[in-house]
Amino acid sequence: MARGDLSDAEWELVEPFLPVGERGPIPDLRRQFNGAMGRFRAGSPWRDVPEEYGSWSTVYGAFQRWAVAGTFRMLMDGVIAEAAARGQADLDLVSVDSMVSRAHHHAAGMVVDPELLEDLEKAVAEEKGLLERGKAPR
Repeated sequence: MARGDLSDAEWELVEPFLPVGERGPIPDLRRQFNGAMGRFRAGSPWRDVPEEYGSWSTVYGAFQRWAVAGTFRMLMDGVIAEAAARGQADLDLVSVDSMVSRAHHHAAGMVVDPELLEDLEKAVAEEKGLLERGKAPR
């Protein structure tokens, strides 16, 4: 086991969230997961994943499947829920990445027709409802 690989206790938390293969469990799933996480720890290109984790293309393929399937979101939610159940979650430490968008200085104090503003607010509310239900227009 390389430095930074998951311990047995950590793997017990992670493994239930990783999908199994079409024909059953993947024998080197832990090795692939450690390879993908090691790649991000090192900040290296996929082709530089150490051979101890298997072929770089196999590790990359597994990572891509997990990313598309939403596995990492489910994993994060599950680990946070488990920590909260154990009383080990300190949500004061949660950080949300954000971006600041500034309007042009000519936009300050802009007057909008009340009817137009009402129509825009309705459109935003409708779109927000669609997004929450997963039916956003493409």
